[in-house]
Amino acid sequence: MKRFFLFLLFLFPVLSYGQITTDTYLQQTIQKTLDNIYSYDFAEADLYMKQLRARYPNHPIGPILQATKLQWQYMPLKDNPVYAGQFTQSCNQALASAQKMLEKDSDDPEGVFFALTAHSYLALKLYNEGETMKAVNEAKKAYGYMRQGFRLMEKNPEFYFTTGLYNYYVERFPMDHPIVKPVMLFFQDGDTALGLRQMDVASKRAIFTRIETCFYLSHIYLEHESQFAKAAVYAKQLAEKHPQNALFVIRYTESLILAGRYDEAAQWLDRLKGLHHKFVPMPVKVLEAMLFEKEERKDAEAAALYQAALKMPYYDNYTKEYYAFANAGLARIAARASDRSKARAFYKKALDYAEYKSTIREAKGFIKE
Repeated sequence: MKRFFLFLLFLFPVLSYGQITTDTYLQQTIQKTLDNIYSYDFAEADLYMKQLRARYPNHPIGPILQATKLQWQYMPLKDNPVYAGQFTQSCNQALASAQKMLEKDSDDPEGVFFALTAHSYLALKLYNEGETMKAVNEAKKAYGYMRQGFRLMEKNPEFYFTTGLYNYYVERFPMDHPIVKPVMLFFQDGDTALGLRQMDVASKRAIFTRIETCFYLSHIYLEHESQFAKAAVYAKQLAEKHPQNALFVIRYTESLILAGRYDEAAQWLDRLKGLHHKFVPMPVKVLEAMLFEKEERKDAEAAALYQAALKMPYYDNYTKEYYAFANAGLARIAARASDRSKARAFYKKALDYAEYKSTIREAKGFIKE
């Protein structure tokens, strides 16, 4: 059952603010706040949140946006216990406000949405901290609100994203984790192709979920579908709109390299080197190594960078795949040097970290030869 609820966590971290209000001022201020959060302009985001708290003091939007800001500003939260505590406090404040809405109307869309968001945020935080059972308990609570949301949120274009994400992952997750297949019988069937189409609509028509949609689509096309050119289309929207967001620039640079667009990738890699975040240095070395290996055919330089990257820490949710990239790169270099034993050893290490289907296929294909 744990894996069943961990599947739900794929669907939770979606800030679908579009459904919560028809208040134009509130919509615009939420959008400005989110834009500043994604652009790492947290001081400006604070100013907009101050306006929201003054105008809507009892609304859960204030603490939810505060939690979102803390999540991005102090990523990863588990390494920042003081701010992790503030994050939990903000989620609990949002829950308290949402519950007051639901006491008046158990089907209040705003109340349902904010209760869902707060519980899902808490579930993800607990899961990332290794508190699996506590995360499962929060996920159970969130899923109850998610079920309510299916019938409350059908007519808003923002939900092309959430519906598409569900349709995709309800089919994809059991493919990757066969152990959950018996449990998945209790879920409504999905359709991966339909899910991708629905999310593509959201990436064009949605207002509040556009960034989240592009982020998920770029991830899906990189990890699961191995369609790197398509991943680059969505990652480009993220990086060009928010060039100060290291995570978005990493994603776009990676997409360009895997798509074989090396000149563009080199330009974005230079930009990435100018960004300062604790998880940037290791991916920079791996991405630079990939350019040396794939474009310039300089195996010695690439190998040195791959080895240097493997001596640096990775962050599970953000850069773990780069350990797989580095080991796979060293495996290819060893294979070209006719050292199949070393290549096989590096590919086995790559499989310890790899989640991308393309990397897994490459490694397993070589090992079986």
